[in-house]
Amino acid sequence: MFDGLAMDLGTLARLSDAETRSISAENVDGAKGKGGMATEGLGLKSARDLGGRPWKIAPAVEIKPGEVYEVADIEGPGAIQQFWMTPSGNWRYSVLRIYWDGEETPSVECPVGDFFCMGWGAYAQVTSLPVVVNPGSAFNSYWVMPFRKRCRMTFENLADEPMVLFYQVNYALMDIPDDAGYFHAQFRRSNPLPYKDVHTILDGVRGWGHYAGTYMAWGVNNNGWWGEGEIKFHMDGDGEFPTICGTGTEDYFCGSYNFEPDWQQKGFHGNYQEFTTAYAGLPQVIRPDGTFKAQTRFGLYRWHVMDPVRFEHDLRVTIQALGWRSGGRYLPLQDDIATTAFWYQREPHAPFPKLPCRDILEVI
Repeated sequence: MFDGLAMDLGTLARLSDAETRSISAENVDGAKGKGGMATEGLGLKSARDLGGRPWKIAPAVEIKPGEVYEVADIEGPGAIQQFWMTPSGNWRYSVLRIYWDGEETPSVECPVGDFFCMGWGAYAQVTSLPVVVNPGSAFNSYWVMPFRKRCRMTFENLADEPMVLFYQVNYALMDIPDDAGYFHAQFRRSNPLPYKDVHTILDGVRGWGHYAGTYMAWGVNNNGWWGEGEIKFHMDGDGEFPTICGTGTEDYFCGSYNFEPDWQQKGFHGNYQEFTTAYAGLPQVIRPDGTFKAQTRFGLYRWHVMDPVRFEHDLRVTIQALGWRSGGRYLPLQDDIATTAFWYQREPHAPFPKLPCRDILEVI
């Protein structure tokens, strides 16, 4: 029987014995036939003339300062197939965590904006295969996330003010194949990157799996071009030199020549062209405004859906930050670089580095 773990147009017609469920503020545990039964919630006053339930009593939740709200607690086996979130407030101050099968440390730990390619706290359209961001702040994940015993998803508010979260977690209860890995995502930031250092996207990974994608929020602190640095994948015992070495930052994100469409006719003049595609994109360029927006900032993603980077034992991923200085020489940059790495692996995973405090997370 088709297990339904991953579907596309070619398999959509195939039937499965998987059971579809959904968690939201209107059905907090996803129980069958229990949606829309809330008697308390943010919509209670709005529905006062309609006779109470089932009239949209709990469309969202308010999360208090410092509170960790449990978005989902699901008994497996099963798989998250899609989830949607619309969080208010500062997206760097809201932390998404996901735990698999009763583990004590999360397999996903990331500010919600960076998880959904919105690292600068400002909206941009994203139309990709695993991540979609729609007007006005509609975050959608299509990463397939299988689990065998339990899935627990939490949302922490680090801000000093309450925030409101609309959410819907759509999943299926089903048997999970033996070869299905667990989804992981990890955030890191270098601000500023030390001179002649490299930004570490991911390190300390132990086990069998494959790398699935990178989101990068890059803030430039120098004039001139910033994207000469190479990405490097050190895997399975690689030392100083990696197995995979890229040719430049914009090349890794599937662009070229400064992301300028008219560079051959007009030369390089910073006419960056945003783009968003299934597997790679530059959906966001925040340009200086002559007053308080002093830096150019970029949001980029690269999904390794068709070309996962497979490893058997260990993985380390880094990227250089290089521009140009006089005499045609490379300039090691000291930029603000925040990345989220996405990968699948067998559990257990190595513990993540401690998430930075709020002041270090802040976009300034």
